Amino acid sequence: MRKAFFILMVFSVALGPKAKAQDPHFSQFFASPLTLNPALTGRFDGEIRVAGNYRNQWPSINRAFTTTTVGLDMAVAQSLLPEEDRLALGILAFTDQQADGALKNTYYALSAAYHKGLDEDGFHSITIGFQGTYAQKRLNTEKLTFEDQLRGDGFTGITNEVFDARQINVNYIDLNAGLLFSGVTASDISYYLGASVYHINRPYESFRGGKYQLAQRYSIHAGGYYQVGQTTILHASALYQTQAGARETILGAAIGFNLNDDWDYSPTNFYAGTWYRIGDALIPYIGLEYGTMRFGASYDVTTSQLSSVNSARGGFELSLLYIFRRDDRPKLNCPKF
Repeated sequence: MRKAFFILMVFSVALGPKAKAQDPHFSQFFASPLTLNPALTGRFDGEIRVAGNYRNQWPSINRAFTTTTVGLDMAVAQSLLPEEDRLALGILAFTDQQADGALKNTYYALSAAYHKGLDEDGFHSITIGFQGTYAQKRLNTEKLTFEDQLRGDGFTGITNEVFDARQINVNYIDLNAGLLFSGVTASDISYYLGASVYHINRPYESFRGGKYQLAQRYSIHAGGYYQVGQTTILHASALYQTQAGARETILGAAIGFNLNDDWDYSPTNFYAGTWYRIGDALIPYIGLEYGTMRFGASYDVTTSQLSSVNSARGGFELSLLYIFRRDDRPKLNCPKF
């Protein structure tokens, strides 16, 4: 009965004419660059970056929301550009399933960014990035429960609802853009400040042919990376974003411990810290950086009134990032995110 009620609740929102949908999001926003800001495309020390993320939100409510991403970005045409500039391209694919797969969203995105160096050493740069996305949304009507199925022993009847292809499939093109300022100082401090807007063209998103347009998402994010001592690193970051009247603010930090006395090309760092989504959840985090690979795991511990429904289990999240970097190339002055 609980599952049936939950599915009804989700889809009354998803199909309703006044519904306000929100984008999938990650607590480890700093480990999902291409879903946070198109201007982060190619902003890393290396030739190729591969990033993957997995999130299972509200696991106590039977796979309420599960999100998976994989992305790749790289520098291109470097020989044609000034040494302190960089042009980068990226591709991204991600899926978001709701209510145990009753609603499945699939997105394929292409992004491009130009990083303009502001000094001859490339210590500071400003970036503009753009992203185009092809979106597919599909309803699995076999997993829907309707009011006319309610009987004395539960939702056991046969529904009279009939769907055609236009009512279970929605496809559209989406446009996003972002700006980024980043810098590295001689005292081992790196920092960044970025802003992005998603759904610039506000595509129509309705299974019943209505005029509902996807609300724009505005984000501001910032962070820094500081070598505190001989073996200690501080990584702090924050995110504020708003969409369709909903607001989210996340801030926190992690302390990293260098385990092999190598800071530049093949570090082994262990991270432990906490982020906090204001008014919603505490997010403990652990991470391991091994050479050019970084792994992160976090868990949302719900602190809001919703904890009485989901038993304080807000969401489990994993991130994996790998950077390919040639041994014979000079180190780029890029901040870590």
